[in-house]
Amino acid sequence: MVNTLEGWKEVCIGIFALRELGVSAFPNAWDTRHLPRPHMSVAFAALEEKDIFRRRWTSWSHRLKIRDRLETMSVLGDGAHWIWEASRLVFGRTKENLDIYHALENLSTCGKELFLAGSTEYAARQEKTKVLLLEEGYEGISVFLAQEKARVKEDAAKLKAVERVAGYLDWHKERLNYRERLSEGRAIGSGQVEGACKNLIGARLKQTGARWRKDRINKMEVLCSLFYAELWRDYWKQAK
Repeated sequence: MVNTLEGWKEVCIGIFALRELGVSAFPNAWDTRHLPRPHMSVAFAALEEKDIFRRRWTSWSHRLKIRDRLETMSVLGDGAHWIWEASRLVFGRTKENLDIYHALENLSTCGKELFLAGSTEYAARQEKTKVLLLEEGYEGISVFLAQEKARVKEDAAKLKAVERVAGYLDWHKERLNYRERLSEGRAIGSGQVEGACKNLIGARLKQTGARWRKDRINKMEVLCSLFYAELWRDYWKQAK
């Protein structure tokens, strides 16, 4: 989110990254393993409608010859429906993965409505749902949530909370294959793009008291993207 003359507006950010597969890992090592650093990353960002932003995917995919790599390509997203819809329009069917942190965050939100945040019951539920999600994916977590719905059915507010997260994960059921991806040495989190939100956009455009015009935001984002992708010097060599 960037502060503009018309108020806070959402900036879209996309990254194409080429990364070698890491070593196979068990679910309990998901947050301690070390994945190889991407040896190529291209970032792009803009303050514009999502349908227009999607066209940038097509443009970059042609320039980078992404279509030659579709069999090994993965798309990671934060759960927003438009990302998956746009991905399928541009790339067709690829390996899709819901960012693990967003999945756990939604389960955590539900847990806070069922138990007191910070309580032993809340912590135990968080650990259980994390293990189920990582080890059994949709099959495991859906059975657990069905049991929770039966347990809280007399409490309308708690039942609604469980149904909400169950519906969210049900829509993403084909994107919860974390165990398989870990065994293949693939990423299960969109940490790279989350980091870009902070370092690509936030560090420059969210200065204290700054308010931007839309056209100037997009021009600055081009420069920030070049710097992020380590293409700054190459760009200026070509521009001379």
